[in-house]
Amino acid sequence: MDETALRTSAEDRLRALAGPDARLRDDQWTAIEALVAGRRRALVVQRTGWGKSAVYFVATALLRELGEGPTVIVSPLLALMRNQVEAAARAGVRAATINSANPQDWEAVHDAVADGEVDVLLVSPERLNNPDFRDAVLPKLTASAGMLVVDEAHCISDWGHDFRPDYRRLRTLLSELPDGVPVLATTATANDRVVRDVAQQLALAESDALVLRGPLDRESLRLGVLRLPTAQARLAWLAENLASFAGSGIIYTLTVAAAEELAAFLRERGYEVAAYTGRTEPADRQRAEEDLLANRVKALVATSALGMGFDKPDLGFVVHVGAPQSPISYYQQIGRAGRGVKRADVVLLPGTEDRDIWSYFASLAFPAEHVVRAVLGALDDAGKALSTPALEPRVDLSRGRLEMVLKVLDVDGAVRRVRGGWESTGASWEYDADRYQRIAAAREAEQRAILDYQATDGCRMEFLLRQLDDPHAAPCGRCDNCTGQRWSAEVSGAGVAAAEERLRRPGVEVTPKKQWPTGMSALGVPLSGKIAPGLAAETGRALGRLTDIGWGNRLRELFAASEDDVVPDDVFNACVKVLSAWGWAERPVGVVTVGSSRRPRLVSSFGERIAAIGRLPLLGEVHSGRSAPQANSAQRLAWLWNSLQVPDELAARVAEVTGPVLLVDDRIDTGWTMTVASALLRKAGADGVMPFALATTS
Repeated sequence: MDETALRTSAEDRLRALAGPDARLRDDQWTAIEALVAGRRRALVVQRTGWGKSAVYFVATALLRELGEGPTVIVSPLLALMRNQVEAAARAGVRAATINSANPQDWEAVHDAVADGEVDVLLVSPERLNNPDFRDAVLPKLTASAGMLVVDEAHCISDWGHDFRPDYRRLRTLLSELPDGVPVLATTATANDRVVRDVAQQLALAESDALVLRGPLDRESLRLGVLRLPTAQARLAWLAENLASFAGSGIIYTLTVAAAEELAAFLRERGYEVAAYTGRTEPADRQRAEEDLLANRVKALVATSALGMGFDKPDLGFVVHVGAPQSPISYYQQIGRAGRGVKRADVVLLPGTEDRDIWSYFASLAFPAEHVVRAVLGALDDAGKALSTPALEPRVDLSRGRLEMVLKVLDVDGAVRRVRGGWESTGASWEYDADRYQRIAAAREAEQRAILDYQATDGCRMEFLLRQLDDPHAAPCGRCDNCTGQRWSAEVSGAGVAAAEERLRRPGVEVTPKKQWPTGMSALGVPLSGKIAPGLAAETGRALGRLTDIGWGNRLRELFAASEDDVVPDDVFNACVKVLSAWGWAERPVGVVTVGSSRRPRLVSSFGERIAAIGRLPLLGEVHSGRSAPQANSAQRLAWLWNSLQVPDELAARVAEVTGPVLLVDDRIDTGWTMTVASALLRKAGADGVMPFALATTS
């Protein structure tokens, strides 16, 4: 096919995809020609809405016309996959996906690919290392692939804002591709450092690669920052101004608790909104996406779980309640708006608690060398494959961080994922401390930059584009600083009072543990399987979550205090409201406290006052005699099992009363303290145990 015929066919495919008036941009054609005619590798860095997906769908259609195999697209999010499947169909491209939400379809999809009935296969990066897929499907797919596409390619980089270790496997996949298979990497959010890293990871520098970087400004976006003094004021401002935003949009929060709390408040104020977080069930997520696409809701109140690739061209606004810790993350999220409309409003409402939340996320960074060595040592000692739950009791890492470490070690060749879990390869491995320190320093610099973004009196879009090393960065003439037109900070007293009432509405449920962790026998603890009903705690309560934007702020302040003191009146009075609204089937007949080495005055005074106001006997204290270690769930459970004690006098008092007891502590982290203390009290004769704490971290 000559160049003229190729371009004509490409334009026809684009019109099928994007409408009768669509025309290829110059850089789109350059990329398509390089992939189809030149069989080259390309990195395309272009703003959201530019048409990166059009490049790979049109190129796929042309390659299939030439008899090439299917395109494999590595795509990071289910929402993105769903949008891509629909877009492919419009271009006459048959697409299928293999992901965690459709295991029932995997075999049929494999067969369809083998039979040539699929033009595009979308897979998650995690799927690339699923043992069955990696060993049985991927080799055939690699041998027959017509093109490989790495979508949201910044994820491959340690320096990107959404690093995912599984993306780094792509270098191995690339090395196994037959000669002449074109490769396309795309992203909208990569500065020079990330571009260099992506090029290195994908071996683009080692080939005749094409790099296309376009201007990243979005002419529809009107950026603004509005500082409000309190969380209550921010919620009230949203409730009083949300109706004035055009169309429907997204309201981003930094935590799951904040998203759920804000969504509940806005619904009470008469808005059709839904929460969208990592805790939202897959079916509910899909329903929420569909409702937003169809404008059946005014907004989704979302965490970063709703991020890359969500495609709604007429999205009218993006509001952030709390600032992301990176200007690049911020740019990526606001890029959801204004893709198909002339104006979209973007407002940042920073909070005083933002830095605390950033600090928490920073604490989840890659662990110290001795901790990682312990993971390798545990696999070596086992001499066989261990599942993640079985490995967890042997190392001091939470489940999520352990999974991240295993993925990094897998990519580095030190461990291998197999059926049944993970095994050591025996290969040597070096801890790259300098690299991890550089990444940590880069994260700190990004946090300073987002604070500078809030404070700047210059153009806000230009500021973001310079963070992305966009050579075309220039004053936008549209943001609040360029125009002098700012959102009013005026909020009604009634609105603030309503927000105050919602945020200060005390009480969250504490769900009891139902199952002991796997592999406790390795720690000498005789616990396994389901927790027996006769030992389990009942559903408990806490005043609030530490991640809440309501009581969370007050509780963080309480636990940040350097001195141990009695429970404050405002906190205690709110706890009384929680108790009065509990709705228990049977009223507690006594109070038991959990001994605390951190805050003994706080816990003991809390228990004493609860007992006094409820006219209940203070039965005593479950204690350990020493401070609990900071450990993962399995190790903490083992320590608690061997340390917690119910003194004889407490056991005697518990046995004398008939009915459930209230078990009081300052905070619930892993939940195992309450679980073990409840089991011990039930063994001592308690008819039931009802956990009650000031705060919970979940």
